[in-house]
Amino acid sequence: MKLMAWVVAALAITFAAAPLVTDPFTGFRADQLPVPQLDPPIQPAGYAFAIWGVIYIWLIVSGVFGALKRAEDASWQATRPWLIVSLAVGTPWLAIANTSAFWATVTIWVMLGTALAALLRSPRQDRLLLRAPLALYAGWLSAASFVSLGALLAGYGILFDALDWALTLTLAATMLAATVQWKEPRAPEYGTAVAWALTAIAVKNGDTQLSLALLAAVCASAMIALAIRSARRT
Repeated sequence: MKLMAWVVAALAITFAAAPLVTDPFTGFRADQLPVPQLDPPIQPAGYAFAIWGVIYIWLIVSGVFGALKRAEDASWQATRPWLIVSLAVGTPWLAIANTSAFWATVTIWVMLGTALAALLRSPRQDRLLLRAPLALYAGWLSAASFVSLGALLAGYGILFDALDWALTLTLAATMLAATVQWKEPRAPEYGTAVAWALTAIAVKNGDTQLSLALLAAVCASAMIALAIRSARRT
C-alpha cells in the first residue's frame, strides 16, 4: 500500500510538471485532421483552462497527504489503482495531443474512465483531501473528453459538421455528468467543474453560434443545480 501511495504522489507531481516541459497545446493543428479544426465551437473559451492550476495543486496535496498520512488506509487504497492509470496516461497527454488527434482522444477517454472509477470509490472521510480533488479532476475531464471527441469527429467529416457535433456532444456530456453527479451526490466539485466548462462554451459562442450558446447555458444551469443539491447533502 505504501508504495502505491507514493506512486500516486509522484505521478501527481509529474502530471502537474508536464506543461512546463511540453509544448503548449491550444487545440489540434490544421495538419492533424483532414478537415482542420482550428478553434472549434465545442472548445471552451480560453480562460476556462485556468482550472488546471487548481486541479494540479489539489491533486499534489492529496497525493502527498495520502502517502504521508493514509498510506495504509484501505478506503484510500481503493482509489489508487485507477488514479495511477489516469495520471500515468495524463502525464504525456500534452505531447500526445501535439502529435495525434486520434490518440489524444483515445487517451483522454482513458483518463476520464479511470478518474471516474477513482471518484466513485472514494471514501466520505477526508473529503476535501481526496474526493474533492478527484471530483474536480473528473468533472473537467467529463467536459474535455467530449470536446476532443467533437473536434475529432468533425475533423474527419463523420456525419455532422463542427456545430452539429458541438450541439450533440454538449448535450451528451451533460447527460453523462448529470448521471455521475446524481450517483455520487456528495461531490459538488464534480458538477461545478462541468458547469465551468459549459459556461465557457456558452461565453465563447455567444456572439457567433447562438443555438450552441443557449444550449450550453441551459446545461450549465442544470449542472449548477445538481452541484448545489450535492453541496447541501454534503
